[in-house]
Amino acid sequence: MTVVGPFGLSVRDQALEADVQAGLAAVEEGLLEATKSEVPFITEAAQHLVRAGGKRFRPLLVHLAAQFGDPYAPGVVPSAVVVELTHLATLYHDDVMDEADVRRGVASANARWGNSVAVLTGDFLFARASHILADLGPEAVRIQAEAFERLVTGQILETAGPRDGRDPVDHYLDVIAGKTGSLIAVSGRFGAMMSGADETVVDVLTQYGERLGVAFQLADDVLDIASDSHESGKTPGTDLREGIPTLPVLHLRAQAAQYGRPDDLALCELLDGDLTDDARHAEALARLRVHPALEQARRDTVRYAEDARAALAPLPECDAKAALMELCDAVVHRAG
Repeated sequence: MTVVGPFGLSVRDQALEADVQAGLAAVEEGLLEATKSEVPFITEAAQHLVRAGGKRFRPLLVHLAAQFGDPYAPGVVPSAVVVELTHLATLYHDDVMDEADVRRGVASANARWGNSVAVLTGDFLFARASHILADLGPEAVRIQAEAFERLVTGQILETAGPRDGRDPVDHYLDVIAGKTGSLIAVSGRFGAMMSGADETVVDVLTQYGERLGVAFQLADDVLDIASDSHESGKTPGTDLREGIPTLPVLHLRAQAAQYGRPDDLALCELLDGDLTDDARHAEALARLRVHPALEQARRDTVRYAEDARAALAPLPECDAKAALMELCDAVVHRAG
């Protein structure tokens, strides 16, 4: 049994392990090539997060999905580069919107060079992804465009908040299905499609990616509160400090509204206050870590991961399927 990637994904077949490792190495080379510019400063800014590392979750999924067809097909690696470039571009923009100082254990681009450079660098990465995508054919362009529309729609919905009468938790799940699930769904779809897998397999891996993507984001929500390290790649409690409503906080507010417990109401009042104050932020984080709302968010993470696992049922039994199932376990493990 060998291990692939930062998730500690176990792969029992040496040929599969070699394929995935070689594919991820090729993606890394492709990312560095795609982020080069004739302007040295642009290269430095564009490669800032590439060189900082990352989970490469989406390229990993592309390569596992490609095992259901020809994993050496010429479109597999470029499509993995496209989804990772798109993801990286959104991180540059997200950090500007969230005023984040740290990303992947290093200073965020906006903290280092300012918001304008960070936004424009994200745009540069989108442009490079589109350039690669054009060589993969009109169907790939359409799929990516639809996913990008969903991603941006999810971001706008998050900013706008739920409409009157809409359950905030349901609204939030729609938001992350767009913001995170859409691109991870494309990862599964591109891997299967570019490898020439059967259309039914492409559909299965698209559904799997969507559900796993939601579980992945929910695990990040839990990590933002539960982790006392930089395991999530950013400072713990960042979302909390910026007032971004994540699932544990939404569950807390729902419980406070339903039951009216004084401790819950007091914690909501604390969250509504100025969490840029370090002492208030630390208190809020400590109280959320022991609140049942955090455990409820963990259960939701498990539920979506199990839904992803169930989506794989129609696929033939093989090492690639076993690895995809273990990926569900790895996502849940991140949430504790």
